[in-house]
Amino acid sequence: AATTHSFPQWIVDRIRDDWADAAEAVLAVSNEQAPLVLRVNRRRIDRASYLAKLQAAGLAAQAIEALPEAIALESAVPVEKLPGFAEGEVSVQDASAQLMGQLLDLEDGQRVLDACAAPGGKTSHALELADVRMTALDIDRDRLHRVHDNLRRLGLNAAEIKAADATKPSLWWDERPFDRILIDAPCSGSGVIRRHPDIRWLRRPDDIARFADRQKNLLTALWPLLAPGGVLVYATCSIFKGEGED
Repeated sequence: AATTHSFPQWIVDRIRDDWADAAEAVLAVSNEQAPLVLRVNRRRIDRASYLAKLQAAGLAAQAIEALPEAIALESAVPVEKLPGFAEGEVSVQDASAQLMGQLLDLEDGQRVLDACAAPGGKTSHALELADVRMTALDIDRDRLHRVHDNLRRLGLNAAEIKAADATKPSLWWDERPFDRILIDAPCSGSGVIRRHPDIRWLRRPDDIARFADRQKNLLTALWPLLAPGGVLVYATCSIFKGEGED
């Protein structure tokens, strides 16, 4: 399988351990071209109207019914060719990432923390869905420029954006609890290899335990910041159980 699917043997072994009978399918799909999935900005346009714009532009696409803002294009195109992209009508975001909107169950007025916010896809999605009081953190100050850029393009400015270490709340938290917390944690990226094929060769076996330690530190630090009855969503783009269920 390592030769057939062009994967390091250690990743093949982990996928077999974690996925059992589905391992071959997981390896195979990781070599397929990923679809281009869009998220319609409901503050600017509804999905049916945007689908009509795509059709008028000669771009075949269909709604992903399980996700209210999601559209899948039949063929990928540069974002410059997407109608209304520069005007903030739509963003590029994978379908699985768009699940965040349903899982957080956002309502106007809630205090929301996006603890690992850059480049801002989930931050902006949350602000499209509800008038929440958003705090967007990232430990990498340089990457926060992309959060600002995304919010500006989408016409969303209602966020407090901070460069800070989410595992050290004493340095940035005002001690008011959050109604919703999103931890889109740093991970191996093993679930997005079809978008970033070099991940399979850049990662090393001991990376998984290292990432898992960081993920546990984030959960340990941020769980106490959640208001009673609140919701915390933990997400990674990993298919390894060591960064998920375990």
